[in-house]
Amino acid sequence: MSSYNVAPLANLAEQFERLPGIGTKTAQRLAYYVLKMPREKAVEFSQAIISAHDNIHYCNECCNLTDKEQCSVCASPKRDHSVICVVEDPRDVIAIERTQEYHGVYHVLHGAMSPLNGIGPEQLTIKELLSRLQKDTVNEVIMATNPTIEGETTSMYISKLLKPLGIKVTRLAYGIPVGGDLEYADEVTLLRALEGRREM
Repeated sequence: MSSYNVAPLANLAEQFERLPGIGTKTAQRLAYYVLKMPREKAVEFSQAIISAHDNIHYCNECCNLTDKEQCSVCASPKRDHSVICVVEDPRDVIAIERTQEYHGVYHVLHGAMSPLNGIGPEQLTIKELLSRLQKDTVNEVIMATNPTIEGETTSMYISKLLKPLGIKVTRLAYGIPVGGDLEYADEVTLLRALEGRREM
């Protein structure tokens, strides 16, 4: 490393570098950008981080992020509370909401089972999901975990827990993406697409 070093600037760059997907050069650019901000904008920026950290917590119903007791989806009487879509991450809720076609509620696991990384059922919000199913009338649970080994494992595990409760458990269909070419699809993707085919 160069002998030229301004400690507060280096520290700021190091903090940015801790963020996912931010390398050394990007972290330095961000640090210089923040340094050029007017002081009031920099204070606003730092206050937004502190406010988000202090005020955002898990919804007491679905474990999504919220600044209230319940998130806006759980609090809405217009949502179908008999259908729960189980996702891995709060960002997945945003992705599904963008379709404007799903009108049920959610449950956020905050990860997927990965024994190699020390993530088992206890590290996820599976216990909260089961407790929710005992107090609410739920007709269907849609497993919308990612189509990865971890996502599949989590989906299967939860499905086995729910079967004895007599609740319909479904899985998101997946296969060939819109605009994709069959020749570039791998065998597993093609198999899933064939299994998930529907009548036209």
